[in-house]
Amino acid sequence: MTQRREHRSQVGIVGAGPAGLVLAKLLARAGVDSVVLEARSRSYVEARVRAGVLEAPTVELLREAGVADRLDREGMPHSGIALRFADAPGGPAQDHRIDFADLVGKGITVYGQQEVVKDLLADRIDDAGLPVEFEVSDVEFHDVTTDAPSITWTAADGSAHRLHCDVVAGCDGFHGGSRAVAGAGGDLTVAERSYPFAWLGVLAKAAPTTDELVYAHHDRGFALYSMRSPEVTRLYLQVPPETDPGDWSEARIWDELQTRLARPGFTLNEGEFLEKPGVTGMRSMVAGPMRRGRLFLAGDAAHIVPPTGAKGMNLAIADVRVLAEAITRFYAGAGEGGFDGYSETCLRRVWRAEHFSWFMTSMLHRFDPGTEAGDPFGVGLQRAQLRYTVSSRAAATSLAENYVGLPHGAV
Repeated sequence: MTQRREHRSQVGIVGAGPAGLVLAKLLARAGVDSVVLEARSRSYVEARVRAGVLEAPTVELLREAGVADRLDREGMPHSGIALRFADAPGGPAQDHRIDFADLVGKGITVYGQQEVVKDLLADRIDDAGLPVEFEVSDVEFHDVTTDAPSITWTAADGSAHRLHCDVVAGCDGFHGGSRAVAGAGGDLTVAERSYPFAWLGVLAKAAPTTDELVYAHHDRGFALYSMRSPEVTRLYLQVPPETDPGDWSEARIWDELQTRLARPGFTLNEGEFLEKPGVTGMRSMVAGPMRRGRLFLAGDAAHIVPPTGAKGMNLAIADVRVLAEAITRFYAGAGEGGFDGYSETCLRRVWRAEHFSWFMTSMLHRFDPGTEAGDPFGVGLQRAQLRYTVSSRAAATSLAENYVGLPHGAV
């Protein structure tokens, strides 16, 4: 039998996504050592295409942490978005701009999640020489209700390892094992909601047709126009959740995008797909409390939001900002007060983001796509909300301040 190798670190972090890597960076800056474990390879996590909108507080934090040089060079600052909809059934769609800069004095930055991950990994591994253990398996959490928790795993070469630490951070996503361990004490509650539609997403080699994101409400269903660079666009279509992306040819996808994004004077640039189209289900989930003993949940391990509000990665980074502060205070001799307040502090922001994401999703998606007469009452409510949002400065300001991100500690 292979002997288990024993290791020691102040903090053990499971998951090398934005949550785990930002936490590791913040701790390193505070002089707290950590080990990061990741089930996938470095090349996989650096290529994993996810969200692309960074809130203003997220950008500020990455700058403060010293990992925003490439973000500042290559990121695409946006000072607004457009809501595209027809004012009346059968009428032409028009754009209504939500001017973030005017309404709240700040904006967002379009910069892919995988680019954030690349920057953080380069900083940790290539520049600082700090550990990230890739391609680990059989990860288990032990003694999390004591002051001496540990993590065991099997390395890529088959060797067995145990990490002894003071704090464990479960940043291992929706499908990771940390949430189940957090719930083993019986105190964890999970609130969920599933939506009757999904997103069909494509990444295309096509120059952006417009400078800002476009959220389109259409009789055939929602569409989102986004971008990743001056040469690449990211586009989404509302589809049934059981959709097989293989049933959608490139021609069919472009035709549907042209239809749903149509407005007078707008022509959508087309180009080759850079990856196979994928379908993403729409759901909300909140698990709380986000702590069990010395195990702390962060990011998708604790909450999922529908992507309409662009909150997923930003919430994960907001979580670990709070956690890093609590851990830093703990090692500075301030006790476990920060630990005790971690879950409540994070969940206040999480529920605000869940509500905003629900609001955007409910306002923009058709619950009866393709049939104008299917739910005239529901469509009427959506158009009324859209008209109010773009005509009332107070309503537009509420959307803007939630979209660009509430300040740290504001909720």
